[in-house]
Amino acid sequence: MRFRKRTVRDLELAAGTPVLVRADFNVPLVDGLITDERRIRAALPTIEYLREHGARLVLCSHLGRPKGPDPKTSLRPVAERLSELLGSEVVLARDVAGPDSRRAVEQAAPGDVVLLENLRWEPGETANDPAFAQRLAALARAYVNDAFGAAHRAHASTAGVCAFLRPAVAGFLLEREVTTLERLLEDPPRPFVVVLGGAKVTDKIKLIERFLELADELLIGGAMCFAFFRAQGHATGASLVEEEGVELARRVLERAGGTPCELVLPRDLVVGDRFAADAERRELDGVDVPDGWMGLDIGPQTAREYAERVKRAGCVFWNGPLGAFELEPFAVGTRALAEAVAEAPGRTVVGGGDSAAALVAFGLDTRVDHVSTGGGAALELLEGRKLPGVEALDDA
Repeated sequence: MRFRKRTVRDLELAAGTPVLVRADFNVPLVDGLITDERRIRAALPTIEYLREHGARLVLCSHLGRPKGPDPKTSLRPVAERLSELLGSEVVLARDVAGPDSRRAVEQAAPGDVVLLENLRWEPGETANDPAFAQRLAALARAYVNDAFGAAHRAHASTAGVCAFLRPAVAGFLLEREVTTLERLLEDPPRPFVVVLGGAKVTDKIKLIERFLELADELLIGGAMCFAFFRAQGHATGASLVEEEGVELARRVLERAGGTPCELVLPRDLVVGDRFAADAERRELDGVDVPDGWMGLDIGPQTAREYAERVKRAGCVFWNGPLGAFELEPFAVGTRALAEAVAEAPGRTVVGGGDSAAALVAFGLDTRVDHVSTGGGAALELLEGRKLPGVEALDDA
């Protein structure tokens, strides 16, 4: 599928050209240590391509949601790990597009890498402030957006900067993410099976309605299935039920009958007496949850059925766990689905977020065709919404 924006391949770079690269280094930290470096590794192809072509790289990213300068959200751990992966020092500027940043870029040689401090230390980033965007733009002579995980945000570093800095093109990661996900909407191999989990129908309603028109089978799991069960008149006990989602679920059930897509709900459940790893666990032969119990996983019959549907699919898209997979006694259903996706002979795409985290936890992330680095961006793109960070780039 042809990408409709220009990419790094289209840049004509003289040796030493400074290039501003918006990456997504929003990685999890525990006591200052990176616990999941997938996003850093995902940026390497673009970084290495630009270095090989003699660019001076000015990398920028956010980390967490600080309200101002905060040492706990410094990008120093990222700079250190990126230095190890590249085999050369990554200079961490002490500010964001300030005097130290300008000095570091001026002193850099072709192939050198400078990383700006956390973009969100500057209030102008999330406000998409033109003055801050212009300061970022002044650091370089070309712009590359490779931060798919932030492409759905109209921030200074993802959209505003393009008003002041051209050419503005996509990196390899952004290109791959967009083309992979858009292919699901254009011409997916059949049968196209979609698995949606998570807690809230309101979070997924646009995606559900879209896939009712596009998919052959739509399998529902996670806590949001209880809104559907409540709409059908089933007892839900102490299960998490999003009251606002019940009417939406009723609307989906009514609509599903008039679409070519088969909407599939769990047929059995695993319940616990509380949300805890040491909770009493019980398997139900059905979906009516007794008083005082809460549904925390799909049951074994459902797990087998979902796995069989996934394994015979021509294309699979999965977003959202099917149960409380962070609690080992209630991880069985999500693990069974993850294994089925990993073994499926068809094309397999996982939409980031908790489903990607589950794949990593089960050691299966390398056995899937594509694991998105941006949960929110992936969902918005699949809903049919325009991503500001993509739209701002130069057309192909």
